[in-house]
Amino acid sequence: MTPDAATLTYDAARDRPAEECGVFGVRGADDAAVLTALGLHSLQHRGQEACGVVAHDGARFHIERHLGLVGDNFAGQGAAERLPGRTAIGHVRYSTQGAPVLRNVQPLYADVRGAGVAVAHNGNLTNARLLREELVSDGAIFQSTSDTEVILQLAARSARQKPTNRLIEALKQIEGAFALVALVNDKLIAARDPLGIRPLVMGDLDGATVFASETCALDMIGACFVREIEPGEAVIASADGLQSQRFAPVRASRPCAFEYIYFARPDSVIGGRSVYETRKNMGRILAHERPTPADVVVPVPDSGVPAALGYAEASGLPFEMGLIRGHFVGRTFIQPTQAMRDIGVRRKHSANAAALKGKRVLLIDDSIVRGTTSRKIVRMVRDAGAAEVHFRSACPPITHPDFYGIDMPLRSELIASSMDPAAIAETLEADSLAFLSLDGLYQAIAGEPRNPQNPQLADHYFTGEYPTRLMDHGLAQSDKERQLSLLVDA
Repeated sequence: MTPDAATLTYDAARDRPAEECGVFGVRGADDAAVLTALGLHSLQHRGQEACGVVAHDGARFHIERHLGLVGDNFAGQGAAERLPGRTAIGHVRYSTQGAPVLRNVQPLYADVRGAGVAVAHNGNLTNARLLREELVSDGAIFQSTSDTEVILQLAARSARQKPTNRLIEALKQIEGAFALVALVNDKLIAARDPLGIRPLVMGDLDGATVFASETCALDMIGACFVREIEPGEAVIASADGLQSQRFAPVRASRPCAFEYIYFARPDSVIGGRSVYETRKNMGRILAHERPTPADVVVPVPDSGVPAALGYAEASGLPFEMGLIRGHFVGRTFIQPTQAMRDIGVRRKHSANAAALKGKRVLLIDDSIVRGTTSRKIVRMVRDAGAAEVHFRSACPPITHPDFYGIDMPLRSELIASSMDPAAIAETLEADSLAFLSLDGLYQAIAGEPRNPQNPQLADHYFTGEYPTRLMDHGLAQSDKERQLSLLVDA
Protein backbone atom coordinates (compact mmCIF):
# COMPACT_ATOMS: atom_id res chain seq x y z
CA MET A 1 0.00 0.00 0.00
CA THR A 2 1.32 3.44 -0.89
CA PRO A 3 0.10 6.91 0.07
CA ASP A 4 -1.83 9.02 -2.38
CA ALA A 5 -1.18 12.37 -0.73
CA ALA A 6 1.50 14.07 1.28
CA THR A 7 0.68 16.48 4.08
CA LEU A 8 3.37 18.91 3.04
CA THR A 9 3.65 22.59 2.18
CA TYR A 10 4.44 22.41 -1.53
CA ASP A 11 4.56 25.74 -3.34
CA ALA A 12 2.62 25.07 -6.55
CA ALA A 13 3.79 28.32 -8.10
CA ARG A 14 7.36 27.04 -8.04
CA ASP A 15 6.78 23.62 -9.67
CA ARG A 16 10.01 22.29 -8.19
CA PRO A 17 10.83 20.06 -5.22
CA ALA A 18 12.10 22.21 -2.36
CA GLU A 19 15.59 21.79 -1.05
CA GLU A 20 14.96 20.27 2.42
CA CYS A 21 17.48 21.55 5.05
CA GLY A 22 21.18 21.64 5.78
CA VAL A 23 23.18 21.13 8.99
CA PHE A 24 26.69 22.02 10.10
CA GLY A 25 28.71 21.63 13.30
CA VAL A 26 32.26 22.21 14.50
CA ARG A 27 34.10 21.49 17.75
CA GLY A 28 37.54 22.66 18.83
CA ALA A 29 37.99 25.72 16.63
CA ASP A 30 38.30 29.41 17.45
CA ASP A 31 35.31 31.45 16.29
CA ALA A 32 33.25 28.29 15.81
CA ALA A 33 30.11 30.32 15.11
CA VAL A 34 31.80 32.17 12.25
CA LEU A 35 32.94 28.89 10.71
CA THR A 36 29.41 27.55 11.15
CA ALA A 37 27.93 30.57 9.37
CA LEU A 38 30.38 30.07 6.50
CA GLY A 39 29.48 26.39 6.30
CA LEU A 40 25.78 27.24 6.29
CA HIS A 41 26.34 29.76 3.53
CA SER A 42 27.66 26.95 1.31
CA LEU A 43 24.56 24.91 2.21
CA GLN A 44 22.13 27.75 1.48
CA HIS A 45 20.82 25.86 -1.57
CA ARG A 46 19.27 23.36 0.85
CA GLY A 47 17.01 25.92 2.51
CA GLN A 48 16.40 29.65 2.26
CA GLU A 49 13.54 30.27 4.70
CA ALA A 50 15.49 30.49 7.93
CA CYS A 51 18.85 29.95 9.59
CA GLY A 52 20.21 29.55 13.10
CA VAL A 53 23.42 29.02 15.06
CA VAL A 54 23.95 27.76 18.61
CA ALA A 55 27.41 28.09 20.19
CA HIS A 56 28.83 26.84 23.49
CA ASP A 57 31.70 28.66 25.20
CA GLY A 58 32.52 25.95 27.73
CA ALA A 59 30.09 27.29 30.31
CA ARG A 60 26.89 28.39 28.60
CA PHE A 61 24.95 28.33 25.35
CA HIS A 62 24.52 31.27 22.97
CA ILE A 63 21.60 31.05 20.56
CA GLU A 64 20.64 33.10 17.51
CA ARG A 65 17.89 32.22 15.02
CA HIS A 66 16.45 34.23 12.15
CA LEU A 67 14.03 34.10 9.25
CA GLY A 68 15.88 34.73 6.00
CA LEU A 69 19.30 34.02 4.51
CA VAL A 70 22.58 33.31 6.27
CA GLY A 71 24.39 36.26 4.67
CA ASP A 72 21.67 38.67 5.77
CA ASN A 73 21.88 37.60 9.42
CA PHE A 74 25.38 36.32 10.21
CA ALA A 75 27.63 38.53 8.10
CA GLY A 76 30.90 39.97 9.43
CA GLN A 77 32.67 39.46 12.72
CA GLY A 78 29.60 40.34 14.76
CA ALA A 79 28.67 36.66 14.91
CA ALA A 80 31.88 35.86 16.78
CA GLU A 81 31.08 38.48 19.43
CA ARG A 82 27.43 37.48 19.81
CA LEU A 83 28.10 33.73 19.68
CA PRO A 84 31.42 33.04 21.44
CA GLY A 85 32.87 29.58 21.88
CA ARG A 86 34.88 26.82 20.24
CA THR A 87 31.85 24.59 19.58
CA ALA A 88 28.80 25.44 17.47
CA ILE A 89 26.07 23.94 15.30
CA GLY A 90 23.88 25.54 12.67
CA HIS A 91 20.94 24.94 10.37
CA VAL A 92 19.43 26.31 7.17
CA ARG A 93 15.77 25.53 6.76
CA TYR A 94 13.07 24.91 4.27
CA SER A 95 9.96 23.86 6.16
CA THR A 96 8.38 20.51 5.33
CA GLN A 97 7.18 20.00 8.91
CA GLY A 98 6.05 23.05 10.86
CA ALA A 99 5.19 26.50 9.57
CA PRO A 100 7.94 28.97 8.54
CA VAL A 101 7.82 30.96 11.79
CA LEU A 102 10.59 31.81 14.24
CA ARG A 103 9.57 29.26 16.88
CA ASN A 104 10.23 26.47 14.34
CA VAL A 105 13.65 27.78 13.28
CA GLN A 106 16.48 25.45 14.23
CA PRO A 107 18.65 24.59 16.06
CA LEU A 108 16.09 23.90 18.78
CA TYR A 109 17.32 24.11 22.38
CA ALA A 110 16.11 22.68 25.68
CA ASP A 111 17.38 22.22 29.21
CA VAL A 112 17.25 18.56 30.18
CA ARG A 113 18.41 16.85 33.33
CA GLY A 114 22.13 17.52 33.69
CA ALA A 115 22.69 19.30 30.38
CA GLY A 116 21.56 21.74 27.78
CA VAL A 117 20.77 20.14 24.43
CA ALA A 118 20.54 21.81 21.01
CA VAL A 119 19.56 19.89 17.88
CA ALA A 120 19.64 20.74 14.16
CA HIS A 121 18.01 18.19 11.88
CA ASN A 122 17.67 17.56 8.14
CA GLY A 123 14.99 15.13 7.03
CA ASN A 124 11.56 14.07 8.18
CA LEU A 125 10.48 11.69 10.93
CA THR A 126 7.75 9.37 9.72
CA ASN A 127 6.53 8.51 13.22
CA ALA A 128 6.78 12.02 14.71
CA ARG A 129 3.04 12.54 14.90
CA LEU A 130 2.53 9.23 16.69
CA LEU A 131 5.34 9.96 19.15
CA ARG A 132 4.10 13.49 19.70
CA GLU A 133 0.64 12.24 20.63
CA GLU A 134 2.18 9.79 23.11
CA LEU A 135 4.35 12.53 24.63
CA VAL A 136 1.52 15.04 24.92
CA SER A 137 -0.73 12.48 26.54
CA ASP A 138 2.07 11.92 29.05
CA GLY A 139 2.21 15.63 29.88
CA ALA A 140 4.78 17.01 27.46
CA ILE A 141 4.41 20.66 26.42
CA PHE A 142 5.64 21.44 22.90
CA GLN A 143 6.93 24.89 21.97
CA SER A 144 7.08 24.32 18.20
CA THR A 145 5.34 22.34 15.49
CA SER A 146 8.63 20.98 14.12
CA ASP A 147 9.21 17.22 14.25
CA THR A 148 12.71 17.98 15.55
CA GLU A 149 11.28 18.86 18.96
CA VAL A 150 10.13 15.26 19.34
CA ILE A 151 13.82 14.29 19.61
CA LEU A 152 14.37 16.77 22.44
CA GLN A 153 11.25 15.61 24.26
CA LEU A 154 12.30 11.96 24.02
CA ALA A 155 15.77 12.80 25.33
CA ALA A 156 14.30 14.76 28.22
CA ARG A 157 12.15 11.80 29.26
CA SER A 158 14.91 9.19 29.03
CA ALA A 159 15.90 7.44 32.25
CA ARG A 160 19.53 7.07 31.16
CA GLN A 161 22.05 8.83 33.40
CA LYS A 162 24.45 10.35 30.88
CA PRO A 163 22.97 13.19 28.78
CA THR A 164 24.59 11.87 25.59
CA ASN A 165 23.03 8.45 26.22
CA ARG A 166 19.62 10.07 26.60
CA LEU A 167 19.98 11.59 23.15
CA ILE A 168 21.15 8.26 21.68
CA GLU A 169 18.13 6.55 23.24
CA ALA A 170 15.88 9.12 21.56
CA LEU A 171 17.43 8.24 18.21
CA LYS A 172 16.44 4.61 18.72
CA GLN A 173 12.78 5.60 18.84
CA ILE A 174 12.48 7.77 15.76
CA GLU A 175 11.88 6.52 12.21
CA GLY A 176 12.25 8.04 8.77
CA ALA A 177 15.12 10.01 7.31
CA PHE A 178 17.41 12.23 9.35
CA ALA A 179 20.87 13.66 9.50
CA LEU A 180 21.41 15.70 12.62
CA VAL A 181 24.01 17.53 14.64
CA ALA A 182 23.55 18.23 18.33
CA LEU A 183 25.26 19.93 21.23
CA VAL A 184 25.04 18.26 24.64
CA ASN A 185 26.80 20.94 26.67
CA ASP A 186 30.20 21.17 24.93
CA LYS A 187 29.98 17.75 23.25
CA LEU A 188 29.20 17.70 19.54
CA ILE A 189 27.18 14.76 18.21
CA ALA A 190 26.38 13.80 14.63
CA ALA A 191 23.92 11.03 13.71
CA ARG A 192 22.45 9.60 10.52
CA ASP A 193 19.31 7.54 9.94
CA PRO A 194 19.66 3.73 9.76
CA LEU A 195 19.34 3.66 5.95
CA GLY A 196 21.53 6.69 5.27
CA ILE A 197 18.76 8.38 3.29
CA ARG A 198 19.99 11.86 4.15
CA PRO A 199 23.70 12.69 3.71
CA LEU A 200 26.12 13.60 6.52
CA VAL A 201 29.91 13.84 6.42
CA MET A 202 32.78 14.40 8.85
CA GLY A 203 35.83 16.56 8.28
CA ASP A 204 38.91 17.85 10.06
CA LEU A 205 40.09 21.45 10.30
CA ASP A 206 43.52 21.61 11.92
CA GLY A 207 42.41 19.15 14.59
CA ALA A 208 38.87 20.51 14.95
CA THR A 209 36.02 18.10 14.15
CA VAL A 210 33.50 19.23 11.55
CA PHE A 211 30.17 17.70 10.51
CA ALA A 212 28.11 18.85 7.53
CA SER A 213 25.32 17.83 5.19
CA GLU A 214 27.62 18.03 2.17
CA THR A 215 31.34 18.11 1.40
CA CYS A 216 30.98 21.55 -0.21
CA ALA A 217 30.63 22.95 3.32
CA LEU A 218 33.97 21.39 4.29
CA ASP A 219 35.54 22.97 1.22
CA MET A 220 34.13 26.37 2.17
CA ILE A 221 36.08 26.50 5.46
CA GLY A 222 39.18 24.63 4.24
CA ALA A 223 38.46 21.41 6.15
CA CYS A 224 39.63 18.01 4.94
CA PHE A 225 37.09 15.28 4.27
CA VAL A 226 37.51 12.36 6.70
CA ARG A 227 34.54 10.07 5.99
CA GLU A 228 30.78 9.82 5.86
CA ILE A 229 28.80 9.17 9.00
CA GLU A 230 27.60 5.60 8.62
CA PRO A 231 23.88 4.82 8.52
CA GLY A 232 22.66 4.15 12.05
CA GLU A 233 25.81 5.66 13.59
CA ALA A 234 26.29 8.47 16.07
CA VAL A 235 29.72 10.10 16.40
CA ILE A 236 30.48 12.01 19.60
CA ALA A 237 33.25 14.63 19.59
CA SER A 238 34.39 15.66 23.08
CA ALA A 239 37.49 16.58 25.03
CA ASP A 240 38.29 12.85 25.07
CA GLY A 241 38.36 12.65 21.26
CA LEU A 242 35.95 10.89 18.90
CA GLN A 243 33.66 8.04 19.88
CA SER A 244 31.49 6.07 17.46
CA GLN A 245 28.31 4.45 18.72
CA ARG A 246 25.69 2.48 16.79
CA PHE A 247 22.05 3.09 17.66
CA ALA A 248 20.66 0.81 14.92
CA PRO A 249 21.77 -2.50 13.40
CA VAL A 250 23.95 -2.44 10.30
CA ARG A 251 21.82 -2.44 7.15
CA ALA A 252 22.40 -1.85 3.46
CA SER A 253 22.28 1.90 2.86
CA ARG A 254 19.60 3.54 0.71
CA PRO A 255 20.79 7.11 -0.05
CA CYS A 256 18.23 9.45 -1.56
CA ALA A 257 18.33 9.38 -5.37
CA PHE A 258 17.26 13.03 -5.53
CA GLU A 259 20.42 14.17 -3.77
CA TYR A 260 22.25 13.15 -6.95
CA ILE A 261 19.56 14.34 -9.34
CA TYR A 262 18.87 17.80 -7.94
CA PHE A 263 19.42 18.66 -4.28
CA ALA A 264 23.14 18.41 -3.60
CA ARG A 265 25.49 21.07 -4.90
CA PRO A 266 27.32 19.88 -8.05
CA ASP A 267 30.74 20.29 -6.39
CA SER A 268 29.82 17.96 -3.51
CA VAL A 269 30.78 14.29 -3.24
CA ILE A 270 28.20 11.81 -1.91
CA GLY A 271 28.98 8.15 -1.33
CA GLY A 272 32.36 8.64 -2.95
CA ARG A 273 30.75 9.90 -6.17
CA SER A 274 31.06 13.38 -7.63
CA VAL A 275 27.57 14.84 -7.92
CA TYR A 276 28.63 16.78 -11.01
CA GLU A 277 30.03 13.71 -12.80
CA THR A 278 27.00 11.66 -11.78
CA ARG A 279 24.69 14.21 -13.37
CA LYS A 280 26.81 14.22 -16.52
CA ASN A 281 26.52 10.41 -16.53
CA MET A 282 22.73 10.76 -16.45
CA GLY A 283 22.93 12.84 -19.59
CA ARG A 284 25.34 10.45 -21.30
CA ILE A 285 23.13 7.44 -20.61
CA LEU A 286 20.02 9.39 -21.66
CA ALA A 287 21.72 10.11 -25.00
CA HIS A 288 22.30 6.38 -25.55
CA GLU A 289 18.80 5.43 -24.42
CA ARG A 290 16.94 8.21 -26.23
CA PRO A 291 18.88 9.46 -29.28
CA THR A 292 17.08 12.37 -30.89
CA PRO A 293 17.52 14.13 -34.25
CA ALA A 294 18.30 17.67 -33.13
CA ASP A 295 20.58 20.59 -33.96
CA VAL A 296 21.42 21.75 -30.46
CA VAL A 297 21.29 20.57 -26.83
CA VAL A 298 19.97 23.23 -24.43
CA PRO A 299 19.79 22.83 -20.64
CA VAL A 300 17.12 24.24 -18.37
CA PRO A 301 19.52 26.08 -16.05
CA ASP A 302 20.96 25.67 -13.58
CA SER A 303 20.17 22.12 -12.51
CA GLY A 304 19.89 20.75 -16.05
CA VAL A 305 23.35 21.91 -17.14
CA PRO A 306 25.52 18.89 -16.18
CA ALA A 307 23.09 16.37 -17.74
CA ALA A 308 22.89 18.46 -20.91
CA LEU A 309 26.69 18.57 -21.09
CA GLY A 310 26.78 14.78 -20.78
CA TYR A 311 24.11 14.36 -23.45
CA ALA A 312 25.93 16.66 -25.85
CA GLU A 313 29.22 14.88 -25.22
CA ALA A 314 27.74 11.42 -25.85
CA SER A 315 25.62 12.42 -28.85
CA GLY A 316 28.09 14.71 -30.58
CA LEU A 317 25.49 17.47 -30.72
CA PRO A 318 26.53 21.06 -29.95
CA PHE A 319 25.74 22.44 -26.49
CA GLU A 320 24.27 25.92 -26.25
CA MET A 321 22.97 28.09 -23.41
CA GLY A 322 19.68 28.72 -25.13
CA LEU A 323 18.06 29.69 -21.84
CA ILE A 324 19.53 32.25 -19.48
CA ARG A 325 18.66 32.12 -15.81
CA GLY A 326 18.18 35.22 -13.69
CA HIS A 327 20.03 34.70 -10.40
CA PHE A 328 18.39 37.48 -8.41
CA VAL A 329 14.83 36.15 -8.20
CA GLY A 330 13.69 35.69 -4.61
CA ARG A 331 11.90 32.47 -3.72
CA THR A 332 9.17 34.36 -1.87
CA PHE A 333 8.04 36.28 -4.97
CA ILE A 334 4.50 34.90 -5.50
CA GLN A 335 2.14 37.01 -7.55
CA PRO A 336 -1.62 37.13 -6.83
CA THR A 337 -2.84 36.35 -10.33
CA GLN A 338 -2.10 33.56 -12.83
CA ALA A 339 -1.03 36.12 -15.42
CA MET A 340 1.60 37.52 -13.07
CA ARG A 341 2.77 34.01 -12.18
CA ASP A 342 3.35 33.40 -15.90
CA ILE A 343 5.51 36.52 -15.97
CA GLY A 344 7.36 35.08 -12.97
CA VAL A 345 8.68 32.23 -15.15
CA ARG A 346 10.22 34.82 -17.49
CA ARG A 347 11.80 36.50 -14.49
CA LYS A 348 13.69 33.28 -13.78
CA HIS A 349 14.42 32.13 -17.34
CA SER A 350 14.71 34.02 -20.61
CA ALA A 351 15.31 32.69 -24.11
CA ASN A 352 18.55 33.32 -25.98
CA ALA A 353 17.00 33.63 -29.45
CA ALA A 354 20.39 33.69 -31.23
CA ALA A 355 21.01 30.10 -30.09
CA LEU A 356 17.48 28.84 -30.81
CA LYS A 357 16.05 30.43 -33.95
CA GLY A 358 15.38 27.98 -36.75
CA LYS A 359 16.89 25.02 -34.88
CA ARG A 360 15.64 21.67 -33.67
CA VAL A 361 16.14 22.16 -29.94
CA LEU A 362 16.64 19.36 -27.43
CA LEU A 363 15.74 20.70 -23.97
CA ILE A 364 17.13 18.83 -20.97
CA ASP A 365 15.97 19.33 -17.37
CA ASP A 366 16.79 17.37 -14.23
CA SER A 367 13.14 16.32 -13.72
CA ILE A 368 9.51 17.05 -14.49
CA VAL A 369 7.18 17.48 -11.51
CA ARG A 370 3.82 19.09 -12.28
CA GLY A 371 4.80 20.12 -15.80
CA THR A 372 3.51 23.69 -15.58
CA THR A 373 6.94 25.33 -15.69
CA SER A 374 8.16 22.89 -18.35
CA ARG A 375 5.25 23.86 -20.59
CA LYS A 376 6.03 27.55 -20.20
CA ILE A 377 9.68 26.95 -21.05
CA VAL A 378 8.72 24.98 -24.18
CA ARG A 379 6.51 27.88 -25.26
CA MET A 380 9.32 30.33 -24.56
CA VAL A 381 11.71 28.37 -26.78
CA ARG A 382 9.13 28.19 -29.57
CA ASP A 383 8.44 31.91 -29.30
CA ALA A 384 12.19 32.47 -29.74
CA GLY A 385 11.96 30.84 -33.17
CA ALA A 386 12.85 27.18 -32.58
CA ALA A 387 11.77 24.91 -35.45
CA GLU A 388 11.18 21.94 -33.11
CA VAL A 389 11.30 21.48 -29.35
CA HIS A 390 12.07 18.07 -27.85
CA PHE A 391 12.06 17.65 -24.07
CA ARG A 392 14.17 15.15 -22.13
CA SER A 393 14.19 14.47 -18.38
CA ALA A 394 17.46 13.32 -16.80
CA CYS A 395 15.55 11.19 -14.28
CA PRO A 396 12.67 8.71 -14.52
CA PRO A 397 9.01 9.81 -14.28
CA ILE A 398 8.15 11.06 -10.77
CA THR A 399 4.97 9.24 -9.81
CA HIS A 400 4.97 9.30 -5.98
CA PRO A 401 5.46 11.98 -3.32
CA ASP A 402 8.21 12.05 -0.71
CA PHE A 403 7.80 11.72 3.06
CA TYR A 404 11.45 12.09 4.09
CA GLY A 405 11.97 15.85 4.16
CA ILE A 406 11.50 16.87 0.52
CA ASP A 407 8.65 19.20 -0.34
CA MET A 408 6.71 17.73 -3.29
CA PRO A 409 3.11 17.94 -4.49
CA LEU A 410 0.32 15.46 -3.93
CA ARG A 411 0.48 12.34 -6.03
CA SER A 412 -2.55 13.50 -7.99
CA GLU A 413 -0.60 16.65 -8.98
CA LEU A 414 2.45 14.77 -10.29
CA ILE A 415 1.97 14.80 -14.03
CA ALA A 416 3.66 11.43 -14.61
CA SER A 417 1.38 9.69 -12.11
CA SER A 418 -1.56 9.90 -14.50
CA MET A 419 -0.07 10.41 -17.99
CA ASP A 420 2.24 8.45 -20.25
CA PRO A 421 5.12 10.25 -22.04
CA ALA A 422 3.09 10.86 -25.20
CA ALA A 423 0.31 12.54 -23.21
CA ILE A 424 2.83 14.57 -21.23
CA ALA A 425 4.51 15.70 -24.46
CA GLU A 426 1.14 16.91 -25.73
CA THR A 427 0.48 18.75 -22.46
CA LEU A 428 3.93 20.37 -22.57
CA GLU A 429 3.36 21.24 -26.26
CA ALA A 430 6.66 19.53 -27.09
CA ASP A 431 7.38 17.62 -30.31
CA SER A 432 8.56 14.68 -28.24
CA LEU A 433 9.30 13.72 -24.65
CA ALA A 434 11.41 11.01 -23.03
CA PHE A 435 12.73 10.12 -19.58
CA LEU A 436 15.89 8.46 -18.34
CA SER A 437 15.06 4.87 -17.41
CA LEU A 438 15.23 3.66 -13.82
CA ASP A 439 18.08 1.30 -14.70
CA GLY A 440 19.78 4.18 -16.48
CA LEU A 441 19.55 6.26 -13.32
CA TYR A 442 21.09 3.42 -11.32
CA GLN A 443 23.87 3.00 -13.87
CA ALA A 444 24.64 6.73 -13.62
CA ILE A 445 24.72 6.73 -9.82
CA ALA A 446 25.68 3.23 -8.68
CA GLY A 447 27.33 1.88 -11.82
CA GLU A 448 24.96 -1.09 -12.04
CA PRO A 449 21.27 -1.76 -12.71
CA ARG A 450 18.69 -1.68 -9.94
CA ASN A 451 18.47 -4.76 -7.77
CA PRO A 452 14.71 -5.27 -7.23
CA GLN A 453 15.32 -7.45 -4.16
CA ASN A 454 17.66 -4.94 -2.55
CA PRO A 455 17.51 -1.50 -4.19
CA GLN A 456 20.67 0.52 -3.72
CA LEU A 457 18.85 3.88 -3.51
CA ALA A 458 15.77 5.42 -1.96
CA ASP A 459 13.88 5.54 -5.25
CA HIS A 460 10.27 5.74 -4.05
CA TYR A 461 9.67 8.82 -6.22
CA PHE A 462 9.68 6.51 -9.26
CA THR A 463 8.60 3.15 -7.81
CA GLY A 464 6.32 3.86 -4.85
CA GLU A 465 8.49 1.50 -2.78
CA TYR A 466 9.15 3.48 0.39
CA PRO A 467 12.24 2.28 2.29
CA THR A 468 10.73 2.74 5.78
CA ARG A 469 7.35 2.43 7.42
CA LEU A 470 5.25 5.57 7.12
CA MET A 471 3.66 5.42 10.54
CA ASP A 472 2.19 8.93 10.47
CA HIS A 473 0.51 8.26 7.13
CA GLY A 474 -1.49 5.21 8.15
CA LEU A 475 0.85 2.58 6.75
CA ALA A 476 1.58 0.62 9.92
CA GLN A 477 0.46 -2.96 9.41
CA SER A 478 -1.28 -3.15 12.79
CA ASP A 479 -1.71 -1.47 16.14
CA LYS A 480 0.87 -3.91 17.47
CA GLU A 481 3.40 -2.64 14.94
CA ARG A 482 2.71 0.92 16.08
CA GLN A 483 3.54 -0.06 19.66
CA LEU A 484 6.68 -1.92 18.66
CA SER A 485 8.03 1.24 17.06
CA LEU A 486 8.21 2.81 20.50
CA LEU A 487 10.35 0.10 22.09
CA VAL A 488 14.06 0.80 22.64
CA ASP A 489 17.01 -1.17 23.90
CA ALA A 490 17.95 -0.61 27.51
